[in-house]
Amino acid sequence: MKCSNDVVLVNGKPRNGISAEGLLRNLRSISEPTEALALFKSVAEMPRVVHTTETCNYMLEYLRVLERINDMAVVFDLMQKQIIYRSLDTYLIIFKGLHIRGGIREAPFALERMKKAGFVLNAYSYNGLIHLILQAGFWQEALKVYRRMISEKLKPSLKTYSALMVACGKRRDTETVMRLLSEMEGLGLRPNIYTFTICIRVLGRAGKIDDACAVLKRMDDEGCAPDVVTYTVLIDSLCIAGKLDIAKEVFFKMKDGCQKPDRVTYITLLDRLSDRGDLDSVRDFLDRMEADGYKADVVSFTILVDALCKVGKVSEAFATLDVMKEKGILPNLHTYNSLIRGLLRKKRVNEALELFDSMESLGVEVTAYTYILFIDYYGKSGEPDKALETFEKMKAHGIVPNVVACNASLYSVAEMGRLGEAKRIFDGIRESGYVPNSITYNMMMKCYSNAGKVDEAIKLLSEMIESGCDPDVIVVNSLIDILYKDGRASDAWATFYSLKDMKLTPTVVTYNTLLAGLGKEGKIREAYELLDSMALHGCAPNTITYNTLLDSLCKNGEVDTALTLLYQMTGPNCFPDVFSYNTVIFGLAKEKRVTEAFLLFHQMKKKMYPDCVTVYALLPILVKDGLVEDAVKIVDGFVYQALNRSDRSFWLQLMEGVLGEAELDHSISFAEKLASYHICRSDLIIVPVIRVLCKQKKALDAHDLFVKFKNTFGIRPTLRSYYPLVEGLLNVNLKELAWHLFKEMKNAAGCAPDVYTYNLFLDELGKSGKVDELFELYEEMLHRGCKPIAITYNILISGLVKSNKVERAMDFYYDLVSLGFTPTPCTYGPLIDGLLKVKNFDKAKDFFEEMAEYGCRPNSAIYNILINGFGKAGDLKAACDLFNRMNKEGVRPDLKTYTILVDCLCSARKVDDALHYFEELKSAGLDPDLISYNLMINGLGKSGKMKEALHLLDEMKSRGITPNLYTYNTLIFNLGIVGMLEEAGRMYEELQQFGLEPDVFTYNALIRGYSKSGDPDGAYAIYEKMMVGGCSPNSGTFAQLPN
Repeated sequence: MKCSNDVVLVNGKPRNGISAEGLLRNLRSISEPTEALALFKSVAEMPRVVHTTETCNYMLEYLRVLERINDMAVVFDLMQKQIIYRSLDTYLIIFKGLHIRGGIREAPFALERMKKAGFVLNAYSYNGLIHLILQAGFWQEALKVYRRMISEKLKPSLKTYSALMVACGKRRDTETVMRLLSEMEGLGLRPNIYTFTICIRVLGRAGKIDDACAVLKRMDDEGCAPDVVTYTVLIDSLCIAGKLDIAKEVFFKMKDGCQKPDRVTYITLLDRLSDRGDLDSVRDFLDRMEADGYKADVVSFTILVDALCKVGKVSEAFATLDVMKEKGILPNLHTYNSLIRGLLRKKRVNEALELFDSMESLGVEVTAYTYILFIDYYGKSGEPDKALETFEKMKAHGIVPNVVACNASLYSVAEMGRLGEAKRIFDGIRESGYVPNSITYNMMMKCYSNAGKVDEAIKLLSEMIESGCDPDVIVVNSLIDILYKDGRASDAWATFYSLKDMKLTPTVVTYNTLLAGLGKEGKIREAYELLDSMALHGCAPNTITYNTLLDSLCKNGEVDTALTLLYQMTGPNCFPDVFSYNTVIFGLAKEKRVTEAFLLFHQMKKKMYPDCVTVYALLPILVKDGLVEDAVKIVDGFVYQALNRSDRSFWLQLMEGVLGEAELDHSISFAEKLASYHICRSDLIIVPVIRVLCKQKKALDAHDLFVKFKNTFGIRPTLRSYYPLVEGLLNVNLKELAWHLFKEMKNAAGCAPDVYTYNLFLDELGKSGKVDELFELYEEMLHRGCKPIAITYNILISGLVKSNKVERAMDFYYDLVSLGFTPTPCTYGPLIDGLLKVKNFDKAKDFFEEMAEYGCRPNSAIYNILINGFGKAGDLKAACDLFNRMNKEGVRPDLKTYTILVDCLCSARKVDDALHYFEELKSAGLDPDLISYNLMINGLGKSGKMKEALHLLDEMKSRGITPNLYTYNTLIFNLGIVGMLEEAGRMYEELQQFGLEPDVFTYNALIRGYSKSGDPDGAYAIYEKMMVGGCSPNSGTFAQLPN
């Protein structure tokens, strides 16, 4: 009898020649389930195993569609008995049949339902299932399945234990790893070299070096001799933990024993030594490696190149390429990547790009990592646009960005808070089939935080856990920091307490973050309690811990406690550093404890060199206290330290700090001594002094000081000192002296005026209406090779408009645009203003609409000019329409906008409309100033609404705005018109109480009021007061007096 074309049934049973492929074809050809199951079972009864995973999975799927769950259990049981591999698809088909969604991750839940349906797993099935779950990346679910297996009295294999330990080790869950080791021994499974090596790797990478060494000792004690892999793993862990000396000891112990280091051991040690920048050790072990018979290859040479680059010897690294060529060793991708990385470290980006461009011609195909080097460099250099451009170039070259590339790009935009671009990259990772890792999530959290979206950052933690990406302590530390900075201390602490649930151990960074938060809250007692708890939890404080606490103490006025704590910093990893001393010196300086700060500085010098911050903290209070000579001695000693002589910004910051604390004469004395003793030869020492003097309108004094430093002390002035001085002179109208210095600059070597200096003088000429001289200077500027900037052109246009040469200004504007100039709002402002003043409203509108064509968005200043122009011309509808358009286009009206509208409406006697906008001003979160109050009070007064006007007077005083004479004169005048002479008299008395002197307009307003009210005696009484008070009458006075 036959069953299809391939399987022959003899006496109702399949013949022996049947193959798995043939059986699968026949099973697929049978439509009757009973017949198919009969064939499947009869083949299973054959003496040799014919069934495979494919035939069994087909049968499971076939029966699942028919919902024959019991028969599916039979097929699964057969797979177990015949030891047929149960694949991922096997379990997924069963899950689907039992209506379990969520894939293999749901295995812990599915097992209970499987058991009830007749699917009883044996030890082999459990071992296989655990491996499948681990392969899918779900280590926690694998542990749950393992726990169930143990509960069913089944013994996992050594391989299963090893796989679970590796998976937990990747998450640095040392506690679970060591518990698994203990449990496997409890079941009678003896750990082998591989198991012990896993433990050493996990403990080592978690920084638990002592525990890792204890496992190595245990191996010796139990007669399980470590092999070369075990030693290599321990050496690697020691290097990562920064214990290079111990790593070398282990290496030499290995050499002295029966396990000799192999090439992998050497390469591992060399690689880690290179990471640490230990060039001498790299060279030493390369020699040892060759002496042991392992010739240098491209890998070892690349490590040498990388080590040279890390210590800044890039030229020597390139020379190593020649040595490689002599030995017939070709550099590979990693060699070139190391060189590019070295060049970028030295900020030699153009050379790095040249090398990158030449790699293809050298037969080396670049990968994502090469691009990542540039993306990372641009991101950390604050050039996110170039980073993103490189990211796009990588994709254009057909290289699919991996998670590391995406993370590097994310860093560049996350630091800048550019959320939209960050989200696109983040979404792109998932769309490319990659899974974001903890670094990705960490940077996205920071990006949300920088963009002010802390709630979104918190949500990411939940999303991270749900996606199977286990948060590490770094992510949680970042979140705690974000929450504290957002003022959500309780949430920060809740996150800290959740670490235990996540099976994460707080690090010193965690505690330092919390300490900083407590310090900002002023909770010093709680900070000390947290410090004490660190030791109880086995987390030793470091210098940063103490520095954080010192900072908190000093900022909360507990400097004495900070001093005590500073002297207690003697334990391991917590010796005081420069920051420790600087913090306490700054605290003492803040409390004006000059002598103690000075003494602490000298104690510090015995142990370490002070840095710039030390000097910035201490010197201002010394100079303020008159200890100028002591301050000079400190600077003298400091500038001769290495790296400080050429730091020009040091002088600028030093003098700015001194001026911010000390009296001006003491500060000048300090600067003079530094110059006269030849300690400082830079004009930067007087730049801050010149700025301060000019700000105080003492530009002439600044000029005298400038001349003294130049002629007496031999300080050569530069553009840095000339610019603030000429600016100050021009501001106080000492134009002749400013022009003299300008001429001096042009004749001095290496001190040619730059575009900003030219702009000062161009602006002065423009404001003076000297158009011919303005353009002469502009031509000179061009002739000297000084390239104008947008501000220059705006000054020229503004100068023409101010001289009523609007047509010429427009012609100049069109010439500029034709040459490719991109106008700004400051270009259009004067043009529109000029056109409005000559009543050319249509052209003004045209310019306004033209702005959008050049991508120039009108700002509030442009709208203010237009509203003022149309409003003053009486076109109030156009003015109000512009105001509405402004709001509609998202340009927020400012105080000036509202003030202009109020003024225009009051002038047109539309005082109710004006009052509406005045109230809107306040509801928009803006504070009215004296001008806006005066305009509104005057408008109300002119309309006879004196009650409202007086209410506004009270309101402005309640807001802390002191009325001026114009306020009172306006009120007195309008009160007099409506006959409220008593109230007008009260205003007269009140203005004098505010320290104001009545002027002729005050008296005229009162005289007019009394005259209009038919009280000539009152009018003459005011006139008499006026004369007695020494105020001279004008023609208006006599016009108001009754005949």
